[in-house]
Amino acid sequence: MRTNVFISGGGIGGLTLGLKLAQCGIDVTVAERLPGPSPIYKGELLQPKSLEILDSLDVIESVFENGHKISDLELTELKNVKAEPEHSVMTYSILPSDYPFSLMIHHETLKGILLNKAKGYPSFHYHPQTVCKEIHDHRVTLENRKKKETFEIECDFIIGAEGRNSVTRDYMGVSVKEKKYNHHFLTVTFPRPEKMVKGKIISTYQSFLGLFPLPDNEVRSVYLIPAGEYKSLRKKPISEFHKLYKKMCPDLEGFVDQIKDWKQIQLMVPLKYHSDTYVKDHLAIIGDAVHTVHPMAGEGMNMAIQDGDVLGELLCDMHKKDKLDPSNLEWYPKVRRKRVSHQMHLSHLSALVYSYPYRPIGWLRGRSLQRMEKDTVSHYKQMLNISGLGLWRETLYDRMIQGGILPMRNGTITGEEKDNTTFTQTQDYPWKETEALQ
Repeated sequence: MRTNVFISGGGIGGLTLGLKLAQCGIDVTVAERLPGPSPIYKGELLQPKSLEILDSLDVIESVFENGHKISDLELTELKNVKAEPEHSVMTYSILPSDYPFSLMIHHETLKGILLNKAKGYPSFHYHPQTVCKEIHDHRVTLENRKKKETFEIECDFIIGAEGRNSVTRDYMGVSVKEKKYNHHFLTVTFPRPEKMVKGKIISTYQSFLGLFPLPDNEVRSVYLIPAGEYKSLRKKPISEFHKLYKKMCPDLEGFVDQIKDWKQIQLMVPLKYHSDTYVKDHLAIIGDAVHTVHPMAGEGMNMAIQDGDVLGELLCDMHKKDKLDPSNLEWYPKVRRKRVSHQMHLSHLSALVYSYPYRPIGWLRGRSLQRMEKDTVSHYKQMLNISGLGLWRETLYDRMIQGGILPMRNGTITGEEKDNTTFTQTQDYPWKETEALQ
C-alpha cells in the first residue's frame, strides 16, 4: 500500500490533520489503535481559535448542534463561614472573533464528527484497532489487532499523533522530561441544574472545583486533591465524595448524588513536557506526542487542533506547489513552538495559584481575580491568551495592578493594540507570503 501522508493516531489532533489533508485532495491514511469510543476522559473544552479552525473544516454546525456554549467563566473564592464569598467573572465577549465563547462537547462526539466528515473524501483512509509497530525510513509496519495481521504502507511523510506514548517520537530519537505536580484531579460527568449554564470555578485556600456545562443538562466536573490521596478516598463511602462537591457548591444537591460508585470517577494525574524537536526529516509529531500541558486551563485538545491546522495547511501548500522537500516541515515548529510554550506557561501558573493550600495564597488569588476582571487590559490579555486567538504577554506592571500595588486602568484597548496581538493569517501560515518553500 502507498499513501502521501501517514498519521499514527486517530485522536482529535490526528483527525483534524487528516480531514484537512483530505479536503486538499492529499491521500492520507490514519491508523487508530482503539476499536471505537473510549471511556477515558479527555479534553472537552473548545476555545475560540479551535472553533474558527473547525469552521474552516466545515464541521462547525455539527459541533454547535452537539455542544454547549460558554460565554462567561464565574470565579468564586469561598472564605470562612462568616465572610462573604468573593466573585469575579471573565468573559469571552470582549474578544475579536466570530466565536467569542468557548464550547463544551463530549470528546468522542467531536471525534465522530471529524471522522464522519473525513470519510466523505475518497483520499481519506482509516484503520481502526490498528497500531504502528515499526517505522523504517518511509515505510511503516502496522498491526490490525482485530484481524491479528500485519501490513506495510509506503509514505512520503509520517506524522505521530499517538499521544504521550509515541512510536514516532521514539523513532525520531526524541525524549521528553516530564514534570509532575503536587496534586491530582477527580473528574466525572453527572446531571446538572438547568440554570447552571456558565463555567464555574469554585475555590477555597485548600480546595478547587471546576464545573463546565455539557449539552443535555450534564456537567463535567474536576476536583483537586493532594497527590497520593486517591486510594484513601476510595476506601470511604461514595457519600463522602458527594459531600466534597456539595460543600463547595450546594446547588449540586440531588445531582452529584446520582454518582453511585467510585468506579464512575476517574483520576487525572497532571504533568507537563515540551519536546525541543517537532520535526526530523520527513517525520513530525503533534499534540500530546510533542507537548503535554497541565489541564487547569483546558488547553491540551486545543493545542492539538491548532498543531493539526498549521501542519495541515503547510502540507497542503507543499503538495499544491509540488514543493515536497522535508526541510519545509520546519515552518510548523516556527509557528507553533512559541505559542505552545506561552500557553503551557499560563496553565502552569494557574496550577501553582490553585494548588498550594495556604490562606495567604487564597486571599491574594481572590483579590487578583477581582482586579483582573475590572482592569480592562488584564481582562483582555487573559481571555486572548487562553482563547488561542493571539498572544499578549503579561508584564510586571500588570502583576502589580492585579496585586493592588498600582491602580487599575479604566481606558479602552485601541484597535491597534488588538490588531498587534491577534494572530493574522500571515502569522498562522508565514510561508504563504514568500517563496520560502523548497
